[in-house]
Amino acid sequence: MKLSARNQLKGKVLSIQKGATTSHVSIELVGGAVVMASITNEAVADLGLVVGQPAVAVIKASDVMVGVE
Repeated sequence: MKLSARNQLKGKVLSIQKGATTSHVSIELVGGAVVMASITNEAVADLGLVVGQPAVAVIKASDVMVGVE
């Protein structure tokens, strides 16, 4: 798989929480950090995602938000 996004974080699917149209997919990275993505339920099915499966979190810099208190 070739992507323009350089931030590709390997891990495994930790959990999948399905909603009405969108699922929250948690990926545990090497070292224990966890990232979450919101994707459509259709995408979960198309990818065949299951808990424990190896996966890659791909982060495009233009989509990252930062906040402070």
